[in-house]
Amino acid sequence: METLQAARGIGLPDWAIGAGFIRNAVWDHLHGYDKITPLADIDVLYFEPSDLSKERELDIEAILKAILPDRPWSVRNQARMHLRNNDGPYTSTEDALRYWLETPTCVAARLEADNRLTLYSPYGLSDLMEMRASLTKHGETRIEQYKARMTEKNWPSIWPKVVVTGC
Repeated sequence: METLQAARGIGLPDWAIGAGFIRNAVWDHLHGYDKITPLADIDVLYFEPSDLSKERELDIEAILKAILPDRPWSVRNQARMHLRNNDGPYTSTEDALRYWLETPTCVAARLEADNRLTLYSPYGLSDLMEMRASLTKHGETRIEQYKARMTEKNWPSIWPKVVVTGC
């Protein structure tokens, strides 16, 4: 909650925290782990078409590091990520999640002003909860990239109940 509160506090447009921040927490819980699996980064997503600069992302990371310096922040404006990924333009943070490669990573959460959580999960929660990594529709068009990512991540070595499909 502290991480979500920090992100909420800086007032980004159409923001959420996703990917490993959610996936790892769920899989750690489902495996009964007492300690959380360390995160490579905390993916803060936002959508701001009026400023596509990398500098803006770095400024936001610096603000978050000043608030919670022990966190591995990674901030990305989803309004510009289609350029890096050679996709058509995304329309929102939620839309950008549809273009990620595997289903259990396509989940993000935002803490609202009234402390309710808004959850984005364009492919649902079944794969996340059933500890299954499956290709998204977009991942099917980038199968080699997906396979390389699954090999690199090697999630079953961290969470033995996780099943990777499509490789």
